[in-house]
Amino acid sequence: MFASSGNRSRVIVRGELDLVSGEQIRGRLVDALAASSDRLELDLSGVSFCDCAGLNVLLELRHRAVSQGKTVTIQAASPVVDRLLDLIGAQELFAPERSRCAEPASFGAASWSSPKPGALPSVKVQRGRRLSACG
Repeated sequence: MFASSGNRSRVIVRGELDLVSGEQIRGRLVDALAASSDRLELDLSGVSFCDCAGLNVLLELRHRAVSQGKTVTIQAASPVVDRLLDLIGAQELFAPERSRCAEPASFGAASWSSPKPGALPSVKVQRGRRLSACG
């Protein structure tokens, strides 16, 4: 049986996630969450540095998602992000859902990177339909 499970968005973040870049990306993450009907997936595997300010951006995003009945999951994380989430015991807050449904064939994606200090990030968000086969 196939069922439409709605739109989801994926955001890929690269570079540093700190006070300055966190302020720059906060609005883009909120927009990506708004574009998703049920879930925002984060790929943080390219994050080379994340401090408490960057972590705060992620936690605020999760809080906003929960208040809207949505989820934010971290699909991939760099060792830096893994370590920080592990230190504060927050990995479960962003854990991907476990279900009996098959993974979707395709989904939208967004990308953000900060190659140089002081460079302004850019984000492109694409949405896609997701079909799941549940058994």
